[in-house]
Amino acid sequence: MVSKVRTSSGPSSTASPPTPAASATTASPAPTMVAARAVAARDIVLVVDDSPETLGFLTEALEAAGITVLVALDGSAALQLVEQITPDLILLDAVMPGIGGFETCRHLKQMSDIAHVPVIFMTGLSETTHVVKGLEVGGVDYLTKPIVIEELMARIRVHLTNAKHSQAARAALDAAGRFLLAVNDSGRLHWSTPQASKLLERFFPPLKGGDILLPAEAATWIAGMAQQQRDRATWTTTLDGVQLGLTYLGQIRSGEHLLRLTTAEPGDEIALLKRQMSLTGREAEVLLWVARGKSNKDVSEILHISPRTVNKHLEQIFEKLGVENRASATARTIDLLHRWGHNQWSSEEI
Repeated sequence: MVSKVRTSSGPSSTASPPTPAASATTASPAPTMVAARAVAARDIVLVVDDSPETLGFLTEALEAAGITVLVALDGSAALQLVEQITPDLILLDAVMPGIGGFETCRHLKQMSDIAHVPVIFMTGLSETTHVVKGLEVGGVDYLTKPIVIEELMARIRVHLTNAKHSQAARAALDAAGRFLLAVNDSGRLHWSTPQASKLLERFFPPLKGGDILLPAEAATWIAGMAQQQRDRATWTTTLDGVQLGLTYLGQIRSGEHLLRLTTAEPGDEIALLKRQMSLTGREAEVLLWVARGKSNKDVSEILHISPRTVNKHLEQIFEKLGVENRASATARTIDLLHRWGHNQWSSEEI
């Protein structure tokens, strides 16, 4: 008999009495570990539906295919369950009491440990608007009731295979420390490695609902890259003196683009100015802030030196660079930093 964890908010007519989510996952640590070991070698599918008849029908079909089944009668129970056990795929009814299927899916996609799990909607709602809504909240597929079991099993196999391949690739990228992400045409994040996620949240705070959206300028640049098919061009932005670079690596599929993140800290730029322009450390700091549009007064406050000292440093800088004013010095600096950033990002291995 296949191991089974059931959770519900009410009675069920399936083969065994439903067990509340808490008792299945939190009441006793030992059974939880045993259940996890028991299902580890099998694909795990979470079925979320408020109909006992549908649950019984699907549970029987999935178990006959060698799949371990987790059951929840509503969205709240499903969200509690996935905090304890991560399924490989979720079958989700769109219309349920309490938290509906669309809202449940939205919550699931906000959970970092669950966001990668494919969600297939099952519902009697067949209008285009409902299908679109299901896909917009993160579903990968949509089946209308009554369910044709052969069609369901075929789709489950496809999405399980795709999810496993995707997870394996991302795990390999994470282990290698890659700062990679994928976005859609509008710049909305599809997925990212953990390292990339930290940088993205620093530069682009998540929207309400947890989604991350790149600036409109970045989305326009991505669209241009996809059309022109140029290699490794980079879009940059700066926050608090730290420069973030997005390098276009290619189109994964229609509407999904792969990018790599790179950052340049102020210390890196100062070292570059010292080396390439034969400046002292303090002169490089002054020039860097001037190139960023800061006035002499601003630079004096940032570096905790007097405005007169800033002027003296600028005189030395102008002489070393062979320029006459701050505009020319700024132009030289920006050009150097741009070429350095482009070469640095372009020379990295994908």
